[in-house]
Amino acid sequence: MSAGRERDLVGYGGTPPHPHWPGDARIAINFVMNYEEGSEYNAQDDGFSEATLTEAGAGAYGVKGRDLAAEGLFEYGSRVGFWRVRRIFTERRLPLTVFGCALALERNPKVAAAIRESGWDVCSHGWRWVKHYELTEVEEREHIRKAVESMQRTVGERPLGWYCRYGPSVNTRRLVVEEGGFLYDSDAYNDELPYWVRVDGRPHLVVPYSLTVNDSKFGSGGFFTADDYFAFVKDGFDVLYREGKTQPKMMSLGLHLRLIGHPSRAAGLERALDYIASHRDVWFTRRIDIARHWAATHPA
Repeated sequence: MSAGRERDLVGYGGTPPHPHWPGDARIAINFVMNYEEGSEYNAQDDGFSEATLTEAGAGAYGVKGRDLAAEGLFEYGSRVGFWRVRRIFTERRLPLTVFGCALALERNPKVAAAIRESGWDVCSHGWRWVKHYELTEVEEREHIRKAVESMQRTVGERPLGWYCRYGPSVNTRRLVVEEGGFLYDSDAYNDELPYWVRVDGRPHLVVPYSLTVNDSKFGSGGFFTADDYFAFVKDGFDVLYREGKTQPKMMSLGLHLRLIGHPSRAAGLERALDYIASHRDVWFTRRIDIARHWAATHPA
């Protein structure tokens, strides 16, 4: 097994460190906008159309040839969903993180410009929204290089964070560290606090992500209404907020523009944001700020 990908079933062992979030916050809240539309498997680049995490559901994945309906479902995210979610966060003056696929940003300069002007941080979501665990090491290294160079052009600076589609390969973390310019990666779902690992003898920060409090459940049939989404977010927040009196944690909430960007679902997002914002001692933050805070407060 490649270095840096050995399993750790112990973690902090029931005694997590106190993160000392800014302002003595009881919880760090990070919303993540996954910008993927235009970089997914598609007929133009791959000869077939992607349909996962859309109204079509997971069962439509693997359609042979071109699927115009699937393409349209993705296009809604970049044409409409992005602008609605942007407005929701901008009106509330709340930060978020963009997990941006480099090719998707290249193919929508207006979105790239809006992100560049927003003050949001951009974590690389890969060169494309493809399965990294199916890439060879040579291919994956090239994807990382192309993603960095592309985002320097489209959003004006290189990404400091990295996150693959769903799951990394056994080589991903080593290649991210080898590249040398990343502060952290989020290719982990195993904790509610950042932690350090060593890769080829070098310390490397992991800021875990979550597929649990994630609007992907709309695409898989777990959520059906805005109330489903709001109740799930509220319950998770309430538990972490209570625990945060003595053991503060972080909460990562993933958003997909072709899902949460529809009006009937965006209503749940608005309610969730307003509910969380009604509490004191909550740190709405960007992912890069969590990483920098952890590196400064809990150095390797």
